[in-house]
Amino acid sequence: MAKEIPKKNQRTAEISWRFGEFELNQGERILLRDGEPVALAPKSFDALLYLVRNAEHLVGKSDLMEALWPSTFVSEANLTNTIVSLRKVLGQDAIRTVSKHGYRFAMPVQGKPGIAREIYEKFARAKELTVQRSLESTTRARELYWLCLAEDPTFALAWAWLGRCCWFLGKFSANPSGDVELSDAAFRRAFLIDPDLACAHQFYTPVETDLGESRRALARLLKRIERHPAEPESFTGLVQVFRFCGLLRESVAAHKRATSLDPTIVTSVPHTLFLAGDYASAIETYSGRASYYLDAAAWAALGDKARAAMLLRERLARMSLSELMKGLMGSLLALLEGRFGDAFHCMEAMRIPHEPEVLVYLARHYSFMGSPDLAINALKDAAQSGFVCAPDTLRSDEWLKSARTHAGFGSVLTEAEILMDQAHSILQRSTVRIMTS
Repeated sequence: MAKEIPKKNQRTAEISWRFGEFELNQGERILLRDGEPVALAPKSFDALLYLVRNAEHLVGKSDLMEALWPSTFVSEANLTNTIVSLRKVLGQDAIRTVSKHGYRFAMPVQGKPGIAREIYEKFARAKELTVQRSLESTTRARELYWLCLAEDPTFALAWAWLGRCCWFLGKFSANPSGDVELSDAAFRRAFLIDPDLACAHQFYTPVETDLGESRRALARLLKRIERHPAEPESFTGLVQVFRFCGLLRESVAAHKRATSLDPTIVTSVPHTLFLAGDYASAIETYSGRASYYLDAAAWAALGDKARAAMLLRERLARMSLSELMKGLMGSLLALLEGRFGDAFHCMEAMRIPHEPEVLVYLARHYSFMGSPDLAINALKDAAQSGFVCAPDTLRSDEWLKSARTHAGFGSVLTEAEILMDQAHSILQRSTVRIMTS
């Protein structure tokens, strides 16, 4: 169901958005350029309002046509002409065509539907802090989200981003102080206000996977994609879900689909490529992000242990890290420097709440240092916690070589194959088709 264009009321009269030299006033139904009115046909105004309200997201052609001409059959040429008229006013690059799918409003927009400008400015700053993914920035972001929500409890986007923020702190903070519970409550509130909020579905996916519900997340996302086949956020979620289910090729394919819909979207595909043994691609796709463990582990797997150790030493010295990340990075550095005892103590001291994927990395560490018993236990713990290490990874990862000599390796491999097949069956029952090469 397409979102309705709100009717004028006391609140909407105050809502306006700024983009470039333009200001769009929803209640007064007027577009201004440098303070001067711009003539727009009624359907052009409605189309612009719909696109601006959904800025940063792909707007499907069918959704836009339904919003503009509800219960009326019109040809697609009507929509094309409307977009052409808007581009003449805003500029050719203001509205980007996503081939065969729809349109995306490309100009940076200040404001959100029904959200006061000063609240949105706090929210925008909180988003910037959240994506930095440090404990300090995320803690500050949490405070700003609460300020936004204290002023407007109906701000669904802020609830969704708060949920993401609290989940990160609940996993990595030394004193989570109820952040996991707060995350769950925030997502519930976001879905209550807007059950169809794309980013809420995207952000909730890591919560489900980390809590061992990857197959439930898979079923949820597939159903959503059946309704929204051109939504990049849902394919981004699938990248992680498929990896947790042991479906690495499908994870890479979901990444390709997500980025074809939105070239700017960021997925967790570097971790998928790492487990697939494509370490060079993992490094390439990981670059430009806040770098911690993964690229160093990839360089080590490629045999450049000196480079990996250099990266880890530099980051451990200058970065403010969670205890979990310190343990993971510190243990890898100790392994590369031949300090196996120190590596063991680092790993044994780690607290690993709701982070089953890390257990696979630790299994690689244990195996590398010649402790197959501990490696097998870590792989079993990962599977029990919801992360299926892909059978191909188990068979081929050089760092798991000693684990493959263990008597329990066969049962670990068999269980991984069974769990992977269960996830694949969920995919096959769906109408969604993931094209793997």
